Amino acid sequence: MPAILAYLLHLATAVAMVMAFFVLYTRITPWDEVALIRQGNRAAALSLGGTLIGFSVTIASALTHTDDYYEFAGWSALAMLVQVLVYVVATRMLRVSKDQIEADNTGFGGLLGAISLSIGLVNAGSIS
Repeated sequence: MPAILAYLLHLATAVAMVMAFFVLYTRITPWDEVALIRQGNRAAALSLGGTLIGFSVTIASALTHTDDYYEFAGWSALAMLVQVLVYVVATRMLRVSKDQIEADNTGFGGLLGAISLSIGLVNAGSIS
């Protein structure tokens, strides 16, 4: 496959994976991140932003450290599963409630974002 086509295929897949993750993540959380962010809610922005960066770092690592498209797609799908599982475990352990994010508790929003980013970095390093 010509290099430009391989680039476009990998780029399109990576963007599609980030978009799919965004949709999945915003559907499993009990609050509406997009609506809250539009209202200026910093806690929701910190939580969602950290989660997207954490997942994207893992996607970048998969792009860098895999030799084949299917291997990249597989690692990306696994990374998505790990990020979602970490969200589920973290929110249960911390007893994060919908009210804390909706009340713009930036401490909890920042913590959720930092946990997601941390796991994304560890996840990315595990691929290399």
